[in-house]
Amino acid sequence: MIPPEYLFLLDLAGTFAPYIIITLSLNLEYGYGGIPNFGKALAVACGAFVAGFFPGRLAAELLNLGAGFDPMRYIRENSIVVTEINRVLASDALFGAGLLTLTLILAIVIGALLGLVVFYSFVKLRAEFLAMVLLAAAEVLLLIGYNYPPLVGGTLGVSLPDPFIWAGEYRFVAVTIFLLIMAVAVFLYVHKLMKSPLGRLLKAVRDDENAALAFGKDVTKIRMKAFVTSSAIASLGGALYAFYTGSVIAIAYNRVSWTFWPWVMVILGGAANNVGVVLGTFTFVAVRKLIIRYKYQLSPFLPFDVVWLDMLLLGIALLFILLYRPEGLIPEKPVRTLSLEKLMKYVGPKPARKAGIPISVERVKSILKKGGRGLS
Repeated sequence: MIPPEYLFLLDLAGTFAPYIIITLSLNLEYGYGGIPNFGKALAVACGAFVAGFFPGRLAAELLNLGAGFDPMRYIRENSIVVTEINRVLASDALFGAGLLTLTLILAIVIGALLGLVVFYSFVKLRAEFLAMVLLAAAEVLLLIGYNYPPLVGGTLGVSLPDPFIWAGEYRFVAVTIFLLIMAVAVFLYVHKLMKSPLGRLLKAVRDDENAALAFGKDVTKIRMKAFVTSSAIASLGGALYAFYTGSVIAIAYNRVSWTFWPWVMVILGGAANNVGVVLGTFTFVAVRKLIIRYKYQLSPFLPFDVVWLDMLLLGIALLFILLYRPEGLIPEKPVRTLSLEKLMKYVGPKPARKAGIPISVERVKSILKKGGRGLS
């Protein structure tokens, strides 16, 4: 039995991990790429809807439970079918792991495809119009999920098979550890990606698009890679959160929770700094959890309904951040480049370098002014 004092920490970590994945994806496209995605809930909901639609139906078909891929029967008999599936998963962890893996892969693929379609549909829009269109696109998917029951149960939602049910009473420990491992993996992937040439290209396009075009870079293709990768990562985060909660209801994937809050986390931590985003996400999630936990104890002392206390306080905090520390808790680090003295050790006419003849600063400058002619 898990001690009650640890349940809060488990809930904090279980909420923190999916948000880390989602804010890292937003940081990739906005912090590094300068793409103002105000439709982040679109990719998150996509991953959650994949988790709500696919694994239960596949498991029901494989176990011959009768519902399978029938458009409405699975929804009508959802609780019965999922209960039967969980009985099997409780004694067959390998089956659950396979089901989870297939679902996450499918969520990544569909999220990437959705990102590709959305990007090329609105690629010619200016930044401010693109932000509004993406926000509207997220609302469209939300309304489809809410009003089309065969997808994820409509207004009632749908329960998911639990691939962690084998852990018994330590189920929340198992799923939280898995989520944290996935969050670390995504962090390392994004960090490595931003240290690659693609990361440097994204910064170049963000800082001066015309300069990147002048050097012959395909700006549209570079932004497409960032947007598609970000959508795939956010879709993964949505699917993981669905498995953590054990159910999917469309209305839960709204713009406040999955677009506005991730933006606040990125701004709080510091855009274009992955460590800052992690710190900002943890700070935001921890403060919000504490407010939610203790706000009803403050009810007698406040002249308004405490239901809105977390939004009120966090909104005020965001205003102070934008006014007094817009760069975030950990600002973006400048890109380190070689000094001219160090550059002289690696460049210069090949015969001189092989012979160990020192190259003067003036000589390197003159070579660079000629467009690099004379460099080996």
